[in-house]
Amino acid sequence: MRFILNEAEKIICAVIFLIMTAVGFANVCARYLTNYSLAATEELLTYGFLLLTVFGAAIAARRGEHLAVTLLSDSLPKAARKLLFVLAATLTVFLLAMSAWFSWQALLNMISNGMTSYALQIPAWYYQVGVPFGFALIILRYLQYAVKFLRDPENAPDEVPDV
Repeated sequence: MRFILNEAEKIICAVIFLIMTAVGFANVCARYLTNYSLAATEELLTYGFLLLTVFGAAIAARRGEHLAVTLLSDSLPKAARKLLFVLAATLTVFLLAMSAWFSWQALLNMISNGMTSYALQIPAWYYQVGVPFGFALIILRYLQYAVKFLRDPENAPDEVPDV
């Protein structure tokens, strides 16, 4: 169970990517064998990319591989570098929390409006439900990395062990 919790975003990304590959392959086969395309595959692949991006960002946050410009922080003394990191981490967590909240509000709006997807005509919130949880997972993984970085900024690990 601990493995699943520690590697949740990797497992989710692997499953999404496997499904996307199968759906894309099925569409290519259908198109070449029947000269017709499966209309729903575009919709499924688009939302798959959305979820893959969000959960992939959680992997990057855990490893500390998020985008950063370190020109200023590299030139600062160690104490100032830590202070700048705390400021950046606070703003990052705030931005991610707002993203989670707004995506949650979008989810609730889709549920209350009864929106359906254009190709499959299923409730649109089915696709949106993973996004707020993905942002929450990014926050968790980023905080794990931040704790490790603050303990030892010079040797922050690529993989964060259990915190």
